[in-house]
Amino acid sequence: QVQLEESGGGLVQAGGSLRLSCAASGRTFSSFAMAWFRQSPGKEREFVAAFSFNDNTDYADSVKGRFTISRHNAQNTVYLQMNNLKPEDTAIYYCAARPSILILVAKSAYPYWGQGTQVTVSS
Repeated sequence: QVQLEESGGGLVQAGGSLRLSCAASGRTFSSFAMAWFRQSPGKEREFVAAFSFNDNTDYADSVKGRFTISRHNAQNTVYLQMNNLKPEDTAIYYCAARPSILILVAKSAYPYWGQGTQVTVSS
């Protein structure tokens, strides 16, 4: 099975940037679709971004143009570069994986999850 662990969260002022990392282990990591979700108090866990075969990507409308998902630095690590952060981006960010090249946005489609990393954007 795939194991995931997020890092890189923290406190940042509005307009600032953070880069989240997700370290993955498992024999079939390269064939899995990888995604980032987030959850803030009082809200459902929501899709943020995903990455799959041939650098195919998808983003939530709320983060398009500001966030970038990639796995270019290493085969076993995915990143979420977050620029121009807004207070509404404050949430716990989770890395997720599913054993398919197809990207889906429903959290129920992802059987593997990390423990989450807190991102707080101050106003």
